[in-house]
Amino acid sequence: MLIGIPANQQRNETRQPKDCSVEMSGYLDTIAKQRCKASFAKIFSYFAPRLRSYALKQMGNEAIAMELVQDTMSNVWQKAHLFNAEKGSPSTWIFTIARNIRFDMLRKLQNRKEDVCSDDLWPVLCEQTADTKIAPLDEQITLEQVGQYFNELPAKQQRVIEAIYIDGKSQQEVADELEIPLGTVKSRTRLALQRLKDMLREYD
Repeated sequence: MLIGIPANQQRNETRQPKDCSVEMSGYLDTIAKQRCKASFAKIFSYFAPRLRSYALKQMGNEAIAMELVQDTMSNVWQKAHLFNAEKGSPSTWIFTIARNIRFDMLRKLQNRKEDVCSDDLWPVLCEQTADTKIAPLDEQITLEQVGQYFNELPAKQQRVIEAIYIDGKSQQEVADELEIPLGTVKSRTRLALQRLKDMLREYD
């Protein structure tokens, strides 16, 4: 059973008529040995719509779905020589490639969410409300009060925030200096910024 995919969905994705499976295997063999574009076109026309449907269900975004389709079919073209009909059908092999690419895409998306730009702290402390009748945040709260909020952060979060936003160090430099993983630095930064936001809202 393929991890993370319901059994009925796996059957739908990987089930191929025997003659179709043989035909697709032949195309993959021709691609591997002759770099045959006509054979690749046959593979593409058969699998691209199925991959798109799978990707849309999993990712819920048309652009990302099409990126997954393109990356999967690019891998099929480049790695056709790795296909082994004795170990599984073309459909199983191709959808395994698609799932691996999907996992990579999800990891990259998660990493992007965790990235914290050095500009993120300024809007937290000094953003101005859209209502011009209300004073800007930096007029409502003194630096002393902000300092008090900062001092309420856990010591580990304070060290990271100070190093990044006061000393001007990169997250990687902070990770190296504190001898902790880069992901930990990002996590502490994110948690600290969120805590500051929450405290500012409480004051307001």
